Amino acid sequence: MNKKYLYMLSTGHLSVDINSGSLPAILPFFVSEYGMDYTSIAGLMFASSFLSSVIQPLFGWLADKGSRQWFMGLGVLMTGLSLALTGFVTDYWSIFAAVTIMGIGSSIFHPEGARNVNAIAGTRKGQGMSIFSVGGNAGFGFGPLLAVFLITTFGMKGTAFYGFTAIIMSSLLFLAAPSIRRAAEASRIASQQDRPVGSAAASPQQNDWAAFGRLFLVIVFRSTAFTAISSFLPLFCIQSLGATPAIGSATLSIISIVGVLATLVGGWLADRKGYVHTLRYGCCLLVPCLAVVAFAHNIWAVFAMLIPMSFAMQGPYAAFVVLGQSYLAKSVGFASGVTLGLSFSMGGIIVPSLGWYADHFGINAVMVLILIIAACCAAATFLLPQPKRS
Repeated sequence: MNKKYLYMLSTGHLSVDINSGSLPAILPFFVSEYGMDYTSIAGLMFASSFLSSVIQPLFGWLADKGSRQWFMGLGVLMTGLSLALTGFVTDYWSIFAAVTIMGIGSSIFHPEGARNVNAIAGTRKGQGMSIFSVGGNAGFGFGPLLAVFLITTFGMKGTAFYGFTAIIMSSLLFLAAPSIRRAAEASRIASQQDRPVGSAAASPQQNDWAAFGRLFLVIVFRSTAFTAISSFLPLFCIQSLGATPAIGSATLSIISIVGVLATLVGGWLADRKGYVHTLRYGCCLLVPCLAVVAFAHNIWAVFAMLIPMSFAMQGPYAAFVVLGQSYLAKSVGFASGVTLGLSFSMGGIIVPSLGWYADHFGINAVMVLILIIAACCAAATFLLPQPKRS
């Protein structure tokens, strides 16, 4: 494992996702400073996430066609400069375009970044992917705090900070691109030299599309459950259990903070227990945790479940990304684009229908439905085959 470049890529991941994490915290300032309505705000969230997630597999496919380390620097630069621009223009469609470009920049960075992590992590791909993922988790976690600090201190033009940091980080990635390419190639050659001649491990790389299709089913269920928990758990605590808004919101904060450690532990576990088993452990653990949350009707029972829920939700992150790369060994970039991109967007597409269900049947009923979705996700993991060695 080449830790120097791995930590650099994780920092680049932080630089990209801190922009996406900051946007929700900037939206209220768009309302107060620019007079936007809620429909306009919803449009900006759509612009930032939907197109980015859908086209991410396309950039993954392009990454598979040849070495494109410069994608990473370009992605960092686009996301930072685009978000910085939103503090300097007031026209809605200009902001909409900037946020859209920010999302596209994110979709350019992630597949190529994950492909290079897969290459330079050596035999510890799970641990390498978990370190890379921690950068993204930290970006989403600290982004809202940074956004509020910058705008309350410097006004809307405080968003310029994102542009300055993006220029610095992207410059480092552009300069390091040739070295990262050489490190990835050296890791590939070293792994080939370690394989016994004529062994099964020395067979040509193949894509197992049937196995990847089963993994995609797991991703759909997991993404829906993950997004639904983020959307409805605070409301459930407030409306059904009588918690204050601060306590209800604290549930997601605890899950996010613990999730950083859970991601690292999950990567370590994946390298030792296998990617399929780690993904299965996490998905199965989520089911009893959600059962306690849905049926105990006690706020303290909910809080007792937050840490194991965080491990269940965040622990398998590296496992399912590397598993997708293992199934599509000849198309690592495309696999990264699907697992990293669609794993976030699918839930956002499906969860609004759960909101309709909650409006008609109540918040308690939707928590039971989320439990059923999590159970389907756990069951789907038993359809996953072990990846073929290649």
